[in-house]
Amino acid sequence: MTHRLAARTVALVAMVVAATGCGGSSGGGSKSIVLYNGQHPELTNSLVSAFQQQTGIKVNTHDADSLVVATQILQEGRHSPADVVLTENSPELTTLQEHGLLAQLPSSILSAVPADYRSPTGKWVGMALRVSSLVYDPKLVPRSQLPRSILDLAEPRWKGKVAISPTDSDFPPIVAAVIERYGQARAATWLQGLKRNAQSYQDEEAVTSAVNRGSVALGIINHYYWYRLRLEVGAKAMHSALYFFPNGDVGSVVNVAGVAVLASSKHRDAALRFVQFVVGLAGQRLIAKGDDFEYPARPGVPANSALPPFSKTPHATVPVAKLGDGSAAARLIRDTGLI
Repeated sequence: MTHRLAARTVALVAMVVAATGCGGSSGGGSKSIVLYNGQHPELTNSLVSAFQQQTGIKVNTHDADSLVVATQILQEGRHSPADVVLTENSPELTTLQEHGLLAQLPSSILSAVPADYRSPTGKWVGMALRVSSLVYDPKLVPRSQLPRSILDLAEPRWKGKVAISPTDSDFPPIVAAVIERYGQARAATWLQGLKRNAQSYQDEEAVTSAVNRGSVALGIINHYYWYRLRLEVGAKAMHSALYFFPNGDVGSVVNVAGVAVLASSKHRDAALRFVQFVVGLAGQRLIAKGDDFEYPARPGVPANSALPPFSKTPHATVPVAKLGDGSAAARLIRDTGLI
């Protein structure tokens, strides 16, 4: 984290603690929980710091990629030392839910977030939202010529002009949304065309940077990578722009980052307090005002002022139950040779 980001995070944490009127001695300082974190560490660190100051409950955090975190919990099973898990996308939580590894959350937590952004069985809850989009270089492709649907990127005219990161954990939910909307066969045809047309990068940060420096015309990303790059390099160094697919096209599907308590947690009450904090007003305001540029999952909490209002951002909402555990998407990505 840069010094500027670190300073702002400290200020935000102090603001939240002051607003809640709680000090470090209010929650039983001897308690602790283990958090397996697949979210961006900067965002999670700000949430953890504020929670610890508010409750006195220590949070021991283990950071890794979202898919890595979920895989580790699957391997550990009911012997996992984790009490809470945070993931970037919903399929990881759905997978853990299907294996019976997540605890039931109370309605007081679940009701904070719309039904489309939480487990239909009540085993996890959304905390933050991102919208998939295109980052594009206006010098290489005018906005008026951008595709109206993500399926159009399989057309021959886009050969060599598209950047993707099929190994990034943010890519499978887009594929899952295409499968849900158009079916397996059409999704496979789309991925085959994308393979012919696209250049692959390690992650969506690399996709964003490649487009911004003019190496490729456009790329599939989640919106926040563009805002984070702009914060890092400055507005004058941004030579790219964001584009959201219109008319509810699943190219701009809403991706849900979520949080859950493990069924094997030995510190259930403290773990639930952490989840309650994350989806409560204090945690959601930290998400909104921080520099991760995600939308709060809780309605009524304004997003970071750098972002367009969520209601005015073109997007498609696919209920998390229909996105599933991501296995169909992962299989299709593999079968079409993208990875």
